[in-house]
Formats: sequence, C-alpha cells, structure tokens
Amino acid sequence: MKPDQEHPVQELGPTESWNLLAGSELGRLAVSVGDIPEIFPINYLAHDGVVLFCTAEGSKLVNLTINRHVALETDGFTEDLAWSVIVHGTAKVLQNSVETEAAAKLPLQSWIPTVKYVFVTTTPEKITGRRFARGPAPERW
Repeated sequence: MKPDQEHPVQELGPTESWNLLAGSELGRLAVSVGDIPEIFPINYLAHDGVVLFCTAEGSKLVNLTINRHVALETDGFTEDLAWSVIVHGTAKVLQNSVETEAAAKLPLQSWIPTVKYVFVTTTPEKITGRRFARGPAPERW
C-alpha cells in the first residue's frame, strides 16, 4: 500500500529500507563526540550488508575513531512521494591491505575532486524507513 492523503506516512521494513538506501549514493553521516553532534554529507555505496564511504584525514575521521556509533540518513522524492531511511550502526576504518584493495575495486565514486585514502564501513544494527505522500497540508479548521 502506498501512502496517500488519508494515510500520508508508511513505515517501511528493513528490506525495502535497504533497497532504497542501496539505490541512492548521497547521505548525511551523524556522529557525536563529547555530547556535540556533527553531521557530514557523504557519498556512499551500500554493498554486501554494509555502507562504504571514503574520507580523508580530518574531523570526520577523528570523530569516528573516538565514537564508532553513527547514524546515516538518506532520502529522495518524486512528484507524488518522498522517502527517508536511517541506519544506526558501527563504523570501522579499513586498515589491512586486503580490505582496502577490495574496497578500492568497488564502484564508489567521490563527488568531490579530493584525494581520499581512508575507507570506512558502517555495519547496520538498525535500519528504518518511511515513505510519505506529498501534497498540501489539510485544513486546520
């Protein structure tokens, strides 16, 4: 059942949420260190049950080494529908050469022309999604 004006929000199961996540490549990575949350835009690849992205040295990488618990959010829309998927999981910096060489062969393309040598995977612990009907808000009175 698709959402409509009478039932504008549809909760999605893990499989459909994963499929939407895998069909997108731009998201926002949320991290928190010392009670200070930060959000970073990332391009990613959902592959073999993990989310993979590349990064360079900097605050995102430092935050991931301090607190590996992250959330990733991505969304999309059409003229009639919108959707949002959130993944909660644990990030891991790939460090051995076998893992990094395998990751480098995957079709993960950076959107920004910068050198990024560090591969990070996020293993989902929870994935949720919702689909929304788009349209005007109902009359209040």
